[in-house]
Amino acid sequence: MGKFLVGRQAIITGASQGLGLEIARRYLAAGADIMLCARNAELLEEARAGLVKLATDGQKVVAQAADVALESDAENVVVQTIKRLGGCHVLVNNAGVYGPKGQIESVDWSEWVKAIEINVLGSVLMSRAVLPHFKGQRYGKLIQLSGGGATNPMPRISAYAVSKAAIVRYAETLSEEVRGLGIDVNAMAPGALNTRMLDEILLAGPEKVGQDFYDRAAKQKQAGGAGLEMGADLALFLASDASNGITGKLISAVWDDWEHWPEHLTELSTSDVYTLRRIAGRDRGFDWGDK
Repeated sequence: MGKFLVGRQAIITGASQGLGLEIARRYLAAGADIMLCARNAELLEEARAGLVKLATDGQKVVAQAADVALESDAENVVVQTIKRLGGCHVLVNNAGVYGPKGQIESVDWSEWVKAIEINVLGSVLMSRAVLPHFKGQRYGKLIQLSGGGATNPMPRISAYAVSKAAIVRYAETLSEEVRGLGIDVNAMAPGALNTRMLDEILLAGPEKVGQDFYDRAAKQKQAGGAGLEMGADLALFLASDASNGITGKLISAVWDDWEHWPEHLTELSTSDVYTLRRIAGRDRGFDWGDK
C-alpha cells in the first residue's frame, strides 16, 4: 500500500470497533496520523493500543473519548486533534446507531431522539467544529457514513432510516456551501456489514424488526456480509487526493465503480448522478402524473 496519506491527519469517530477501526487501520498504513473517537473509553483505549503497534516511527495515534452528539465534546475532539497531531485534513463521521426497533408508536421516544442526535446532530456538530480549520487551509475531506436507510424504507427501524436519509442531504448541501474552497464532502454506503449492529437486529428478533428484515439479517450473518475491507477501501480513496473534485455524492462501496470516477469529473460535477432525488412519473414512463 502506498504511503499517500503521509503528512495528513484524520479524525475517525466511532473508531473503537467495526468499520471505524478498520478505516483507522487503513489510514495508518497509508501514513496518516489519526485521532480515534468513541463513547466507550475502555474499548477506545484497546483500539488505540492495538493501532500503536502498527504505527511507524514518528506516526501519531491518539484517542479522545467523546459523545459527538454533545457540542462541547465534538468541539473538544477537533481542538485536541489540532493540538496533538498538529492539524486535520480528514474527518470520517462513522459514529452511528440503529436506535430503537419496533413500530413508531411503541418505541421508546427518548431512544428514538438519541439515535437522531448521534447519527445526524453528531455528524453536523463534528463538521461545524472542523470546517473553520478546513476553510483556513483551503483543503479538507469530509466523509459521511450512510447506508441502506438512505435509499430504502426501513419499517420498524425508523430512526435509523430517517437519520441516514437526512445525513445524505446534509452532505449534499454542505458540499455546495464549501464549493470552490478545496473541501470535498461525500456520503458513503459501506454495504451490509456483519458488525455489532447486525447482532442487534438478530437479538431484537422478528417481532420487533419484522420477519422479512430479520430473515435477511440472518442470511447475511450466515453468508458473511460485504466485508469491512470494501467500505474501508472507499474511505481510503475519499481521504486521498485521488478523489479531489468528487463531492456531494452518495457512493456505494459495493456497487459503484468509484475507483474510475476521477476519469469522469466533469460528468460527475455537472449532473445529479449518485444523489438522492425524487422519482417523477415521467421517469417511469407514466403519462398521467406530470404536467
